[in-house]
Amino acid sequence: MNNQPYLPAKIFNNRSETTPRVMVAPQRYIQGPGVLNQLDRYLSLLNVRRVGILASHRGQAAEGQRISATLNSSDIESVAAVFAGECSLTEIEKHATALADQNIDCLVAVGGGKPVDAGKSIAYRLDVPVVIVPTLASNDAPCSALSVLYTPEGNNDGVEFYPSNPAMVIVDTNIIAAAGERYLVAGMGDALATWYEARVCLNNPDALTPLGARPTLASWAIAEVCARTLFEHGQAASRAVVANVCDDSLERVVEANTLLSGIGFESGGLALAHPLALAFTQIDAVHHKYLHGEMVAMGTVIQLALEQSEEAEDVTRFFARIGLPTHMAQLSLSLDDTTALDTIIESALKNKNAHHMPIPVTANSLRDAILSANELGKKVALEIGDEAYRRLHEHK
Repeated sequence: MNNQPYLPAKIFNNRSETTPRVMVAPQRYIQGPGVLNQLDRYLSLLNVRRVGILASHRGQAAEGQRISATLNSSDIESVAAVFAGECSLTEIEKHATALADQNIDCLVAVGGGKPVDAGKSIAYRLDVPVVIVPTLASNDAPCSALSVLYTPEGNNDGVEFYPSNPAMVIVDTNIIAAAGERYLVAGMGDALATWYEARVCLNNPDALTPLGARPTLASWAIAEVCARTLFEHGQAASRAVVANVCDDSLERVVEANTLLSGIGFESGGLALAHPLALAFTQIDAVHHKYLHGEMVAMGTVIQLALEQSEEAEDVTRFFARIGLPTHMAQLSLSLDDTTALDTIIESALKNKNAHHMPIPVTANSLRDAILSANELGKKVALEIGDEAYRRLHEHK
């Protein structure tokens, strides 16, 4: 098994005075209603004969059995690995050890962000290609060559990088349409940040992407199209999920949430929104109740407040209309809880991506931005109402 850490920054930054621009993407991205039924055909391109299927208990009973039956029809054997729920090194090493004796030549990772990220890490240790089958469009993890790690208790525990992106990402939009509105909306929160972070990094000559490289113009353009797609089709896509139908708006938003955002953040760079989202996970009341994209949405509003951007209000209004958090109370946080606020600020400041911003990010400037974003969010919620947010969270 391969247990050596992989640090792309060492490849790109150590041999010359000029940091190159680098763009990466999955080898193949396949999206559409019913595409999971053709998984055996797609895997034939990888010449595999024995496949591991990583999924939760629910995923194994649903998509896992469906995948296994499809593969068996083409004489491809499969081995089930049940994901316990947390993308921790403990969980990753457990599966890597168990699957090492199964002689698999490919790993199919099925589910949301955490099983997908765990699958990438396990496949890297086994030195086999990974095929990602997202069952949610709730984040941009599927296409990237990295995994966000957590402790077994669920707190952020760093990031692991890999030398290549997934061999395939296969998105069955019938599954996405049936998954629930909240997940799609959270994915929009994660994806919209891509544009506002990428443009910061492109304009900052010292900013590096997660690859340890400079952003490309291509990734910047992809991030911009991602944002425009969400603004134009986000609300219609939400309605499509409520109706459990795959229409053009849903297809566009799923691609924006998954492919455009995935390429955009990895090759375009991160700024303040994502460090804040990871900082929010340090607060148990937030981490165990809210989705990654919901935390990123609040981080985006705070980033724009720090920039004193004229776009802050438009973004906040968009979030309110689709049901994303616009102020801290909608993440179960009170500004009177100075201990939680200090923890969030301290954690965010430790993240190097937070300092890609064009102005200094300090404890005081970040605190002021949080207060400013919170006031804006409350004002917008009063004007527009919080019906969309309450609908998505009424059972939570």
